[in-house]
Amino acid sequence: MTHGSSDPQARTEPEICKGTNMVVIRLARGGAKKRPFFNIVATDSRNPRDGRFIERVGFYNPVAAENEPKLRIAADRLNYWTGVGARMSPTVVRLVKEHAPATA
Repeated sequence: MTHGSSDPQARTEPEICKGTNMVVIRLARGGAKKRPFFNIVATDSRNPRDGRFIERVGFYNPVAAENEPKLRIAADRLNYWTGVGARMSPTVVRLVKEHAPATA
């Protein structure tokens, strides 16, 4: 193969990228010291925990007051991302299962 080749067959995906799942739905921490607040985000799995993300899907506030929502998830966006192959982190799976009525 020459360097200037325009053959579309010559441009194939590297073997390391085939069949791997690169998008993950996980928590990104925010808030102040001793006052945690988490955004539920769809992000590339190689990005840092609190780094760049593709889309904010919801939030989780573990120290919310009684009159404030503790969890809010855009169910349609969560379904979209899982439908296109994104995996949820174990913590997000647990939150979705525990607060299933809150997401409806």
